[in-house]
Order: sequence, then C-alpha cells, then structure tokens
Amino acid sequence: MRVAWSNWSGSVQATPSMVLYPESIEEVVDIVRMCRREGRKLRVVGTGHSFTPIAASGDVLVSLDRMQGLVEVDAAAETATVWAGTKLKLLGELLFQQGLAQENLGDIDVQSIAGAISTGTHGTGREFGNIATQVIGLTLVTGGGEVVECSPESHPETFRGMQVSVGALGVLVQVKLRLRSAFKMRYESRRTQLTACLTQLPTLADSHRHFEMYWFPYAESCQLKIMNETTEPVTPRRVGDYISDVVLENGVFGLLSGMCRRVPKLCKPISRFSAAQFPLFSKVAYSHRLFATKRLVRFNEMEYNLPAEAMPAVIEEMRAVMEEERFAVHFPIECRYAKGDDIWLSPAYGRDSAYIAVHMYKGMPYGAYFAAMEKIFLRHGGRPHWGKMHSLRASQLQELYPMWDAFVRLREQYDPDGILLNPYLEKLFGVPELSL
Repeated sequence: MRVAWSNWSGSVQATPSMVLYPESIEEVVDIVRMCRREGRKLRVVGTGHSFTPIAASGDVLVSLDRMQGLVEVDAAAETATVWAGTKLKLLGELLFQQGLAQENLGDIDVQSIAGAISTGTHGTGREFGNIATQVIGLTLVTGGGEVVECSPESHPETFRGMQVSVGALGVLVQVKLRLRSAFKMRYESRRTQLTACLTQLPTLADSHRHFEMYWFPYAESCQLKIMNETTEPVTPRRVGDYISDVVLENGVFGLLSGMCRRVPKLCKPISRFSAAQFPLFSKVAYSHRLFATKRLVRFNEMEYNLPAEAMPAVIEEMRAVMEEERFAVHFPIECRYAKGDDIWLSPAYGRDSAYIAVHMYKGMPYGAYFAAMEKIFLRHGGRPHWGKMHSLRASQLQELYPMWDAFVRLREQYDPDGILLNPYLEKLFGVPELSL
C-alpha cells in the first residue's frame, strides 16, 4: 500500500511504494541488496527539512529514525561515533551528558546528523566550517550493498567526496565526530541600521565567535545575533523567553504571515513592523541549547554560498532589485559566514564564505522573487545549498565546483546501478532518467 509523504514546507510530495525503518547496519545492507536485485530505487529521509526533492522517492523510502543514539564515546580524545539517524537536538543532549559538544551548529536542530552533513548544512562563524567539517569518520552502505568505513587517514580522497554527498554514494549508517568539551555562550540580540551594519560587516564577523544578521525587505533596521563563549552562569529560563521565542517569533509572526498571504500588499508595512519588533536581550546557556531557534511558521527557502567579501555588495544589489520589482515578501533575509574547506561538494569549497538565505511564507508565490535573487547570487560566484531551492543543473554545477567530475566518478563507482538516484538527482548529475 502506497503512503503519501511530504517535506517540512509542503513544497515536495511523493508517494513511495514502501517506507522501511531498519534498526541495524545488517538490515540496511539487506534493503540495498533487495533494491538492487529487484531493480528498485531508494532514497533515505531524515526529517524532510530539505526544500528540494532530494529525499523524494516514488519507490523505496528509508528512514533511519530507529538508528539513533551514541555508539561509542572517547571522552579523552573528545570524539564520538553516533548512529546516522540521530537528530541534532537529541545528539546535543546526549553529548552534553558526556561533557562534550559540537563546536558549531546551524539554527535548526530537528535534522538527522546524516542529513545535515550530506547537504552541507552550516551555522555561522568565521572560524568554523559547515557541520561536515566536524566529521572524522564515516560508515556507509554503498549502492552495491557493501559496508565501507572511511576516514581522512584510510581514504583521504574518497573521504572528502563522502563528507557532503547528497545521499548519492550510499546510506550513511554511522558518523564519527570531532568534538570539544561542553561550553557556555552569551547570546545577544541587537538592532541597528542596515546601512551602518553593511560598513561594519567584516569587523562584526571578525570580532565575535558567531555573528549573523537578519534584515527585512523594505525595512531600514536589521537584527544582529551575536554569540561568544563565556564562563558566566546560565541564565534562568524566564517567561519572557517563551514570549520571545514562541509567542512573538512564531505565533504573532504566523498571524502576520497569514495576513500577507491573503492581502499581499500588506507585505511591505508588515515587513517594516516586524523589523521594529525583534526582541532585544541577552542570555547565557550551554551551546547546544543556544544555536537552534524554534521554527513553527513554515516557509520555502533558497540559500546561496558566496565569497565572504561579496556580502555587502550582494545585499545592496538585492535591496535595489527589491525596490524596483516590489516583490510581495515580508520574511527576513538571513546572512551568515563560514570558513572555507576542502570537501568536494561543499558550497564553501576553497573559499571563506558568506551565506545569504531568502524565504517566502508557505502558500505564497516565490518563483519570481527567488529567480531574481538567484541571478544576483550567480553573478557573484554563488553556489547553492544542497537542501535549499535553486534552478541549477549538472552543466552549471560542473563550472562552480572544481571537484565535480571527481565526485561524479565516485558516484558511479559506489552506486553503479543508480539505485540511489531519483529524478531530481538524475537531473542534478546529468544522468539519463531511468524508469522505475
């Protein structure tokens, strides 16, 4: 019996023929070999937080929800091996119980660790790469049904291809992470004028462990989110935190978003109103409880990686196009930084980076807005986030990623029959579409 599946935002729907929940590596091997034997296709899904059809399957959908938790912890070496289906929120708490923490995370913690690293998910901070840079070992079941263990020491070239693989090389089953001791940070929310902020961006990014900026279309003010390590005591949880996190940032904003969907001409005044209502505060907590933000208002998103130095110019171009085109959009634009890396399909490959993300409330048309912003990003050498919307295909991606051809050869080696491909990935990698 077929079951309906959709991603978090509702932008992708699929009807897999079966959904399987393996509980061991051996069961994953059996599933892959069954698919290969019967000529089936399979995709692996975490929490469906990608906005592209990257996890969509019309045949076999595999969930690793029953493969969560710690496998092995080496407190002295500050490393841990974890099941690939472990959700980031759970992982943070499990590591904290061991006195450990990941050095950096993104602003959503509902994804599985496998999904986060496979799509190049990142946080912010000049000195920190995306989450995949914290990986020091991987175990996966290839498209041929073989179990492969890979590390920078055992297979340095292959490992760099596996770190961000969009699930095209195999089913990740275990991940070994480089960690650090648990630590606290002070989180500050500030407000400033966007024009002034743009002139200070390099200083702001260099002066803080983590820095990101949110600015609303058509508004002059923007919010700065700043986090720095501290030894101060944890701030007690207050009623005001609930009001800020849930009531204002989700409940009220959700109501305003509904108004914008019904009456698009309200987007501009509501955008300006929202910019003025961002709460200003500071608090101290352990890192894994600060990185993530509750996201109850659903949206669609496109995010591009850019050379770090391009951030101010790109934002100015975005502002100009928005003023000219008058897009009906009220969701903020999120601007972050990340350190460059050597991972083949990482958007930050070979360069220190800026990330700019644009959003549109669920149910509102986003095509023209995203297309206009994408043109700006591409003019500045932009590379798309693998879990976010974009329009690029194989020939364009080949030009943007120096190691693209090497990854394609690796994909053909690890999945010779293409059982891990779906129609979306076939277009992404330029593989002729095959019938199921």
